[in-house]
Amino acid sequence: MRPLMLLLAVAACGDNVLPADDAALTPLERFGKRLFEDDGLSEPRGQSCASCHDPGHGFASADVVARGSHPDRTGGRNVPTALYASFVPAFAVVETDDGPTPTGGLFWDGRADDLAQQAGGPLLNPVEMANTDKAMVVAKVRRAGDAGQVALAPDDDAAFAQLTEAIAAYEQTEGFHPFTSRFDAYLRGEGDLSPVEARGLALFLDPEKGNCVACHAARTDSRDPRDWLFTDFTYDSLGIPRNAAIPANADPAHYDLGLGARLDDTTLYGAFRVPGLRDVALTSPYGHNGYFQTLRDVVAFYATRDVTPARWYPDRPYDDLPAAYAHNVNTDEVPYKSQGGQPRLSDDEIDAIVAFLEALTDR
Repeated sequence: MRPLMLLLAVAACGDNVLPADDAALTPLERFGKRLFEDDGLSEPRGQSCASCHDPGHGFASADVVARGSHPDRTGGRNVPTALYASFVPAFAVVETDDGPTPTGGLFWDGRADDLAQQAGGPLLNPVEMANTDKAMVVAKVRRAGDAGQVALAPDDDAAFAQLTEAIAAYEQTEGFHPFTSRFDAYLRGEGDLSPVEARGLALFLDPEKGNCVACHAARTDSRDPRDWLFTDFTYDSLGIPRNAAIPANADPAHYDLGLGARLDDTTLYGAFRVPGLRDVALTSPYGHNGYFQTLRDVVAFYATRDVTPARWYPDRPYDDLPAAYAHNVNTDEVPYKSQGGQPRLSDDEIDAIVAFLEALTDR
């Protein structure tokens, strides 16, 4: 019996036999969980949503880039976590003090407006789950038998929409946004940060030091954890070094131009959405191209990128962008902008910020 058929047969026996975490779900959420975990939906079978969005790895992947159901196929970007993804707004260009600003959208380039649209992408992506069309996915689910208490529409397009809505419903459950970190306890007045974590928070917020909150935003006057998502959902070009571990990068003419390529806007070449930082200690590697293996490397990169560029780039700064568009990289903000030629953050200050980021891990 296929895993999905087995799980749905268990569901038909009644909630009393379900694991505790399943018992709290609605029928639609439960169906979405099974779809999320079913490795029989790929072509060939063996790849599920959970293969890349691994619950044991902060619903992200330990791989540098997304891998596919075909062993010879890999993606070109690091897998974003599904944790707290339900808070990402639909893509829009909004007016800010800096003018029209792209904001929101799921995936690194914002091409999906909501979780259902995002869920449908990998199912039909030839690199990831490699189904040729919606009908192929729906046929696999139909062959698995009864979908519990969710009746699939006879039309394949409508049924596929039900599948993606079910996955989205599951990804909106509390398990994907528990707000149970030690930092959340601190916000609620139920615990304290350690001295080094408190110092890290102060540096994170300090506009002359880490200035992390400039993009990894929060409502600093609020004690509500939902006001501390640690992203403003905008896009930035950081000049992250080229990652030789990505197969496509063997071609020196290949560049991932991010949002700029999607919008055909050269001013946005190299721009990717600012990720949230909740549970970030669980989700290495980091960056849209998975270049950074540790959190410390990420923070050190921000502080030293333009002070000691040879530490990060073997040939030229911002080597994962065509040289003609290197001016797109954010160089004016702290901490990129040095202080008298010195990094804004010392080694022990970098360690303090990392300690604070580790306090964002949910229990």
